[in-house]
Amino acid sequence: MPHLLVAISSHGFGHAMQAILVLNALRKRLPTLNVTLRTQVSADFLASRLHGDFKLLPHASDFGMYMHSAVDVDVAASAAAYSKFHANWSEKVAVEAKALVATQADLILADIPYLTLAGAKRAGIPAVALCSLNWADIYWHYCAPKARQIHQQMQGAYQSARYFLQAEPFMPMRDLDNTRPIGPLATIGINRRISINQQLQLNPEQSLVLIALGGIKMPLPLQDWPKMPGISWLVPAAWQIQRPGFYTWESLNLPFIDVLRSCDVVITKPGYGTFTEAACNGVAVLYLEREDWPETIYLETWLKKQARALSISRPQLEQGTILESLKQVLAAPKPKPPSATGAVQAAELLLPLF
Repeated sequence: MPHLLVAISSHGFGHAMQAILVLNALRKRLPTLNVTLRTQVSADFLASRLHGDFKLLPHASDFGMYMHSAVDVDVAASAAAYSKFHANWSEKVAVEAKALVATQADLILADIPYLTLAGAKRAGIPAVALCSLNWADIYWHYCAPKARQIHQQMQGAYQSARYFLQAEPFMPMRDLDNTRPIGPLATIGINRRISINQQLQLNPEQSLVLIALGGIKMPLPLQDWPKMPGISWLVPAAWQIQRPGFYTWESLNLPFIDVLRSCDVVITKPGYGTFTEAACNGVAVLYLEREDWPETIYLETWLKKQARALSISRPQLEQGTILESLKQVLAAPKPKPPSATGAVQAAELLLPLF
């Protein structure tokens, strides 16, 4: 039975979403595939999206960037953590290689822990990277030019992979020559709007807006937002909002992707998973401006070609002064949703490596 070890960054949910979509496509072609997930993403989230059984190793081989909030990078803490992480780099790679050998994996897929890729190279286990970005480019954007050696070690690890599968929309990664572009990664949901309207006793003429800021906590002061007639809201239960017209999406007992597909608009931060899934499901997007994050320009350029999308400022989001933006994005012409072809393309590239 072929055994695939999948190492997943725990920086939000986007990396897990990408990897799981590829795994689901791969399992359709290789039903006997044995899957081990090595990550600190919650078991509940993984089980809600991954088809079939899996073994979970709750371990993190990377940390991405430390964050003050869902959109604010703690640059100083991140730079200090990378300096500490790389202080004994060769020893870390050796320990990682030993741990990977112990899993008896035939192939390793990393989205996008670079230490795992370096360890796989040391252990002689074939490995593939998958993502729309890599931590070397993100690190260099915030920490250059003070730590060139660290950046070179990160780049070397990504270069050691058999392929780096770049999921559209992706950052260019011009320093790597093992990249293989693939299409967007997204799940297509089922529109449950009629049943949601019935369950929540909503007027079908109202707009339904989902607020989803990803896997990093960033609660909004929704209690203080102005009233916006004609709009109902779906928000995370963890925010504990007690206000007429606001409902928790978890109370619907539906897969999140079906909730997203059933809404008119999603309000989010720039992030791969929500952007691609909103576009591929035909949902309009209001997204928070995030000019400092280097991936943003590539994400928003793609999104504005594929979906109805507008950016809003941080004060607009925090104060709830978004009614005109909502009206504008809903009135825009609705383009044909893009096809989510990336998972199948990735699976076809991975199959021969077993």
